[in-house]
Amino acid sequence: MPLRNALLALALIVLAAVLVAVGDAWAPDRPVADLAARWAPPPSEFVTIQGMQVHLRDEGPRDDPLPLLLLHGTSASLHTWNGWTRELSPERRVVRVDLPGFGLTGPFPHDDYSIERYIEFIAALLDSLGLQRVVVAGNSFGGQVAWESAVEMPARVAALVLVDAVGYPFTPESVPLAFQLARYPALRPLIERLLPRRVVRASLHDVYGDPHRVDEALVDRYYELALREGNRHALGLRFAHVMPTDARARRIATITQPTLILWGGRDRLIPLASGEGFARDIAGSRLVVFEALGHVPHEEAPVDTVIVVKDFLSGLN
Repeated sequence: MPLRNALLALALIVLAAVLVAVGDAWAPDRPVADLAARWAPPPSEFVTIQGMQVHLRDEGPRDDPLPLLLLHGTSASLHTWNGWTRELSPERRVVRVDLPGFGLTGPFPHDDYSIERYIEFIAALLDSLGLQRVVVAGNSFGGQVAWESAVEMPARVAALVLVDAVGYPFTPESVPLAFQLARYPALRPLIERLLPRRVVRASLHDVYGDPHRVDEALVDRYYELALREGNRHALGLRFAHVMPTDARARRIATITQPTLILWGGRDRLIPLASGEGFARDIAGSRLVVFEALGHVPHEEAPVDTVIVVKDFLSGLN
């Protein structure tokens, strides 16, 4: 009887611990209306594109003949470009957008997260804004959308800035915990309802070259926007298309637009070898490595990284 009582007590302790852990991590979807007040103040706007209310910011002089379109990576948002926009918008028109499946834009209506669907979205976005020709900058997955759009729409993409971009098959040194969990279909019903804040913090530490630069305000932003209704479901579907193939990578050598390649020397997700691949395969391109930065160098050190971008833009027609 004492043993039985002890085992029962232990079981109750374990159950209580699990309930506390789940309670701490329980995070149901939030309606976009509940998030917009904090994350979409002016100059944010919502524009109807392909049946979605797309969150974007369009800043800087409207007479700029060659606007800049900024595309974020997986699980990020247009806010990742805050630093670059502050530096560039006094002289350049800068458009940034929450890509479908992320930020406040939320999921595609038909749950198709193939790269082809994103290229169609970029074309529709440019049409909606009346932009005929732009420079496209993209980080990580947004970098893939950027260069693939350049291949498919060479008349509309005048130049490229690729920031730790997806392009070649790669083996990561480290994968953020949130991404690891989203890769498993069996876990999707769980991760669509649970999101421990510490998982978001750990994932940000993983992609920054210096984790000390990750503050609670940054964790707050990534955490809250991940909870936008439909985003976690979309993330699981997006990972069905996440790894580039050799066949797609061969398209990179067909890029003829002027291209600047920026890479974080401490990127543990996409190795520098991918950046070197872009530099090798895109004729006339330039690779700049920031040795102390990680996978999101534009966000981690915007003032330092945008200097190179300004120089690149000044040389374009």
